Amino acid sequence: MKSLLALFPLFALPIAASAEELSFNRDIRPILSQNCFACHGFDAKQRQADLRLDVAEDALAARDGAFAIKPGDPAASEVWKRITSSDPDQIMPPPASRKELSAEQKETLRRWIEQGAPYQKHWAFEPPAKTPEPQVKNAAWPKNAVDRFLLGRLESEGLQPQAEADKETLIRRLAFALTGLPPTVAEVDQFLADPSPQAYEMLVDRYLASPRFGEEMARHWLDVARYADTHGLHLDNERSMWAYRDWVVKAFNDNLPFDQFTVWQLAGDLLPNPTPEQLIATGFNRCNVTTSEGGSIAEEFVYRYAVDRASTTIQTWMGLTGGCAVCHDHKYDPLTTKEFYSLYAFFNSAADPGMDGNISNTQPFYNSPAPGQQAAIDAARQQEDAARRELEAAAAAASYSDPAETPPAADRLPAFDVVFDDYFPLGASVRNTSRNASDWVDQPTFGAPSGRRVLRQSNAHFHEDAVQIPLQSVAIPVAGAFETWLYLDPNNTPAAVSVMLGTSSGNRRVWWGDEKSADGGLRGAKPEERIGRLPPPGAWSKLSFSAELLNLKPGD
Repeated sequence: MKSLLALFPLFALPIAASAEELSFNRDIRPILSQNCFACHGFDAKQRQADLRLDVAEDALAARDGAFAIKPGDPAASEVWKRITSSDPDQIMPPPASRKELSAEQKETLRRWIEQGAPYQKHWAFEPPAKTPEPQVKNAAWPKNAVDRFLLGRLESEGLQPQAEADKETLIRRLAFALTGLPPTVAEVDQFLADPSPQAYEMLVDRYLASPRFGEEMARHWLDVARYADTHGLHLDNERSMWAYRDWVVKAFNDNLPFDQFTVWQLAGDLLPNPTPEQLIATGFNRCNVTTSEGGSIAEEFVYRYAVDRASTTIQTWMGLTGGCAVCHDHKYDPLTTKEFYSLYAFFNSAADPGMDGNISNTQPFYNSPAPGQQAAIDAARQQEDAARRELEAAAAAASYSDPAETPPAADRLPAFDVVFDDYFPLGASVRNTSRNASDWVDQPTFGAPSGRRVLRQSNAHFHEDAVQIPLQSVAIPVAGAFETWLYLDPNNTPAAVSVMLGTSSGNRRVWWGDEKSADGGLRGAKPEERIGRLPPPGAWSKLSFSAELLNLKPGD
């Protein structure tokens, strides 16, 4: 089964400190931080006597034959002399600071110096060390090493462990811990009816194998990654990030190794021939809030995005707070402003713009096929390849003939030209009233008269899709006519539907609906442009009108 120790790292559990052993991070740093670091710490502008006590290199160095701290020798350590002095001009901390060490704190510092004054780095840079299992009085109670650590701490506090919880309580605790959900009645019944000594372990395995496990673990990770389904600023519009969320869930359920979990999120797009999963994983870097508010300065927000990404990366993977170093060297974590902006420079080279456009798919954007779509994409590509081969073969077999020797053209034949069906034409620009991309529906339950998907329009008052096709010229033929297919939702039927054509001789409009719709419900419509009533809802209807009706001539 997946290791529970990976979820709850127990090497960091606090245990009773030995009377002979002191830890700098646990016992000494809090004393120095509270009383000494204001004048002898990381902040160079506030530092006195050019002495630092927060790092061993400074604190243990010789200064004109003297030592601030001399390992093993408190009497030769200036720190010990100063904290035990009765001279108000010599004692540390100075009386003016209104800080004073207790007798217990002084004794702790003395013992630490006698033990060799061992320093430790910030905890994030100290390699985890296996702590010896503590000796316990009730040796019959622990079943494993974890129990011995727990019992050791309890006994050090004069406490005894509680009786083992009943099975109903155990399954409820475990279900919430591993899935975030209460157990079902069937799961409780199964666990209660299982007399096996391994019933609990098997229950753990079942929950770890559940898809809900990945969802619960992803919930915590997505908080760290600042995941949201909206931009977070100004209009707080929709952000299409669900693919990254689903990837995180899958990564936990697949038990993806942590090194890959890290590399894919930070730089999956920089790997050789990145897979779709690796590209989607980089959504971690796109979870920062963005804006497109009027008056915003793009350069400012490019900077703010890079700061956010650098700070989040430092906090997530290094266990440090990086945001302070945006303005000054960090006063507590070992991070300088120069180091912060060295990492910032990487994120500042990202390709996304300062303004998000108030749309859900701000570029750069990766189109991830939904389940079932990839097969349709592959089939379409195969058809495209076959059609290209046919065109290339036809072009190779074509022969040239002199137009002067070509017989007169035959009589005109009917022609049928599709402007757009399943997709907008190549190079088309589309604008609609919802601010976001046009809403296509794949394989609707009510079918499609042509192709496999339809364009849905739905709004409480007014909805318009304006399509411009700069790469395609549509000429009006002789006796030209236009037609479109329309399906009206019986539960949301509009009062009117309109089609407008932009031509070389101006805009032309026709509409269908109630006679009162032109009074204000349909923008810019005129009563004389009305063709007739809307067709009945619940079925596909073909709407058609002639070019002559719009006063369009061949070639317009």
